[in-house]
Amino acid sequence: MRLLSGLAAAAAATVAACGPQRSPERPAPSAARLVAQASGTTALLQAVSTVSERVVWVSGHRATYARTTDGGATWESAQLPGVDTLIQFRDVHAVSATVAYLLAAGPGERSRIYKTTDGGRSWALQFQNRDSSAFFDCFDFWDADHGVAVSDAVGGRLIIIRTDDGGAHWERVPDDVIPPAIAGEGAFAASGTCLVVRGAGHAWIGTGAETGARVYRTGDMGRTWTVVATPVVSGQFAGIASLAFRDTLHGVALGGRLGAPEELSDNVAVTADGGRTWTLAGRPALAGAVYGGVYVPGAPTPVLVAAGPNGLSLSADEGRSWTDLGTDAYWSVGFASPRAGWAVGPGGRITRISLP
Repeated sequence: MRLLSGLAAAAAATVAACGPQRSPERPAPSAARLVAQASGTTALLQAVSTVSERVVWVSGHRATYARTTDGGATWESAQLPGVDTLIQFRDVHAVSATVAYLLAAGPGERSRIYKTTDGGRSWALQFQNRDSSAFFDCFDFWDADHGVAVSDAVGGRLIIIRTDDGGAHWERVPDDVIPPAIAGEGAFAASGTCLVVRGAGHAWIGTGAETGARVYRTGDMGRTWTVVATPVVSGQFAGIASLAFRDTLHGVALGGRLGAPEELSDNVAVTADGGRTWTLAGRPALAGAVYGGVYVPGAPTPVLVAAGPNGLSLSADEGRSWTDLGTDAYWSVGFASPRAGWAVGPGGRITRISLP
């Protein structure tokens, strides 16, 4: 969503001015271990994609991406060569140590998708938006070949594109199989998690608008879509910024008022029926909006971690209650296992997270 660019810049500037903060009233639990890693960049990082406990890709502003193949002991960061530094890679999807996709969010032709098959030595431009009214926010892939991406609504519908051949061709989903949008509806290009996929063809898109926060869902790899309202707070600069699903039934929608960094609002809802219905859950320990959230794979019981400009929070009971993990600013978080998670944010911040 277009509004996030200004909000993200303002939040990043505030963090840069104040410096990293750790509140003595909200200490990180002793059982969780957070270790700062050297990213090699000072760009605002907004997305993270984990392949394994050793292979991780991240992306962000100034056409920046970074990769580790040793669990974050070292990171290789770079700017995409020959690309305007105004390009913002708000999403990344990694297939392996050598194959990854980057989605640039922005108005008109700044919305793009690139792919590398050689670990970032070269990149191919696969898609460039030609609609000046469109603004692509995020994407995700079921496997190396099948993926889907979404733009804010144009002409009364979200724009959804999909690929079946590893991005060689991206085709627009017909408007008549996408429900009508509400006024001003769009997704938030906050963390690369406004669109998520699971299983053999399921996907969900979280949105926000003045009159509602909604979830679009598909069960056929994006060929047709339905939409439902959620109880997540809505309004100006408000709605769902992130979705996470631990299987095709159980998921969580997270967000809030992105323009109210100190507000505690009804910003988390959960589903147990694949997104057909949603109920409010508890509020995370961090104030303001949640930008990114993820279920931790391999945890003995379901564990959620939420990230935002005011910190990190953890829930071990499907979002009913939350534990603080600290107050440094983050935009996105991803896990390969309970032992290996990464949160990214302003100033090139990358933090490795290990849970008990």
